[in-house]
Amino acid sequence: MSRFFGEGEDVEQVQAEQQSFEEAGEPKTLTVSANDFSALEERVLRAVELVKRERLTRAAAEQRASEAESQLIEQAPQLEHLQKEVNALRTERDYVRQRVERLLGQLDALEL
Repeated sequence: MSRFFGEGEDVEQVQAEQQSFEEAGEPKTLTVSANDFSALEERVLRAVELVKRERLTRAAAEQRASEAESQLIEQAPQLEHLQKEVNALRTERDYVRQRVERLLGQLDALEL
């Protein structure tokens, strides 16, 4: 048998009540005071509100993730284009560096 305990309710008192029912040969019944029921009702309502908030938060997070994914898909071609452009500029820079080094080498050879 399960029972919800409200504030100020003593576990030993509940156990004593259960034992007295068993000794008297009376059928086991669950007695819940109005305060206990109100406390239980409040806990259930808080749990329901918590679940609602969590669902809304999850839906918002899923929406943001979906938007971020679509932005990523939209920007992927631009990223690829920029990577190709950077690679081409690096290749050109290396070519120019080699030409400048060759020219400087020729100038050094003329001064000897």
